[in-house]
Amino acid sequence: MSSPDPLSLERQVCFALTVASRSVVAAYKPVLEPMGITHPQYLVMLALWAEEPLTVSELAERLHQDAPTLSPLLKRLETRGLVKRMRSTTDERRLQISLTDEGAALRSQAAEVPFEMAKRLGMEPGRLVELHEAMIELIEASQRSLETEA
Repeated sequence: MSSPDPLSLERQVCFALTVASRSVVAAYKPVLEPMGITHPQYLVMLALWAEEPLTVSELAERLHQDAPTLSPLLKRLETRGLVKRMRSTTDERRLQISLTDEGAALRSQAAEVPFEMAKRLGMEPGRLVELHEAMIELIEASQRSLETEA
């Protein structure tokens, strides 16, 4: 009997992560739609519900994204009335993002999202915690790998 092919698509961590990411984000869509936000917008709101105001660069760092990627997303959230963007009073080059009253109030509705997602995924909460811990470990390992390359 031959050993499994190390180049088999199904054995690739990157493939499993890509499919899992797309599938989980798609599962969030019907849960977030009643709130009127997309998954990327939900991530921004999570960061702001934890701490505000944040500069665009602080927000980008927390979300592991580039600041220019966030700009259109922040504009849409501002148009929706959930956040406000304003120049820092100490440094005009820095744009600070904070919640509006409506954005802050949305947090109570969002409090049900993790429970609804656990139910939709049909996984035990303990298993989801294990998966989360494994993903954090994988993120840290991949970031260390990138740092050694630089």
